Amino acid sequence: MTHLVHPVSKGICSQYDADRLESEQRRTFLRNSALFTGAALTASAFSAAPASAAKLAVSQSNKEMGREIEPEAYGMPSKFESHVKRRRTDVLKNKQHWSDWSMTPIHQQPGIVTPNGLFYERHHAGTPDINPDEHALVIHGMVKQPLKFSMNDLMRYRAVSNFNFMECSGNTLTDWQQAKATTVQQSHGLLSCAQWTGVPVSTLLDEAGLDPAAKWVLFEGADGSAHARSVPIEKCMTDTVLAYAMNGEMLRPENGYPLRAFMPGWEGNVCVKWLRRIKVSDKPWHLRSETARYTDPMPDGKWRQFSMIMECKSVITRPSGGMMLQGPGTYEIEGFAWSGNGSVKAVDVTTDGGVTWHQADLEGPVLDRCLTRFRHTWEWKGGPAKIASRAVDSTNYVQPTVADIAKQRFTSGFVQHHNGIFPWSVSENGEVKNAIA
Repeated sequence: MTHLVHPVSKGICSQYDADRLESEQRRTFLRNSALFTGAALTASAFSAAPASAAKLAVSQSNKEMGREIEPEAYGMPSKFESHVKRRRTDVLKNKQHWSDWSMTPIHQQPGIVTPNGLFYERHHAGTPDINPDEHALVIHGMVKQPLKFSMNDLMRYRAVSNFNFMECSGNTLTDWQQAKATTVQQSHGLLSCAQWTGVPVSTLLDEAGLDPAAKWVLFEGADGSAHARSVPIEKCMTDTVLAYAMNGEMLRPENGYPLRAFMPGWEGNVCVKWLRRIKVSDKPWHLRSETARYTDPMPDGKWRQFSMIMECKSVITRPSGGMMLQGPGTYEIEGFAWSGNGSVKAVDVTTDGGVTWHQADLEGPVLDRCLTRFRHTWEWKGGPAKIASRAVDSTNYVQPTVADIAKQRFTSGFVQHHNGIFPWSVSENGEVKNAIA
């Protein structure tokens, strides 16, 4: 496997450490100041009306009975949240929807867990409806004994559950050099996070008995495209899971029901959905999906294969493209950070286009290969601004700029693995736009 790592210069590390100390001193000062200012600070900062001036009217809902419970219905969000939904891309025009994707509204996600109905999806030949009672998984190839499992068989094994993000390798690919996506859902919406439940692949491979010469494993889906990917045996034996549930319920059809592979920290396309076959070999298959697709163009004219790890990345989700600031004042800058190589160690935020950086606060829990929320309080004076975030993970990898990435590989065209710093501009009238130039 080839894995290129963005070098962290001593200058960046020194600046990061200095900003961290400055940020901690600033937060200590604000905490001490709050002991004296109390509620007055909160009211002035966030424009809340003083309690003495507010008169709370009796609402209509206090005067009448609510809707009866529907004991056999599947619970749904409030009708007032009907605007929160997945959307396909506005940038890439598709004349058909058999090979397509839809994006998570991450700017409307208040926590780290993405609801199942909003989890991003990618399919290559539509979404199949598979009867779990008729579905089977086969393990064969370089094993001592081929095995066949029904879903009932798999459910008898001890399961594991972990919170992990999943990101498409094409997330943000429309915005390398030019501002094309108008919202963060369009630029970064091929990203979601869930609690995954399933059986470790290692358990089943151990039962089948691996040939000592085994090096690669093929995962193949039961959809019309028979989407398949080659995966190194080390990943399979470390943390790959055959997932049948997410967020406390069985998988949705668009997310692989009844069974999919899940590989924490790796690009979504290797997490094969509607899984039907696992084949063990001593070499990769070099399928179309890992030669003509899901590869990275390099400066020497060659293409990088099997660059599966989703490296450290972050983005500001509020305020972000399409939003409006309602006049000068105090605002909470919020966003997500994540890394396929570990946990998020820190996030810096700039409001002046990268001239200065300030450490944001991380909101717990901070988990391995999981979305992490960050927050930074910003006093907007009303003038033009450019805001962005920069994440650092537990390996001390610093999220690069696009210019940093361009020193190692191409960053134009239909190129994937965009984990560069992503800026938003704020105009004098408070309009927030994509600031990629």
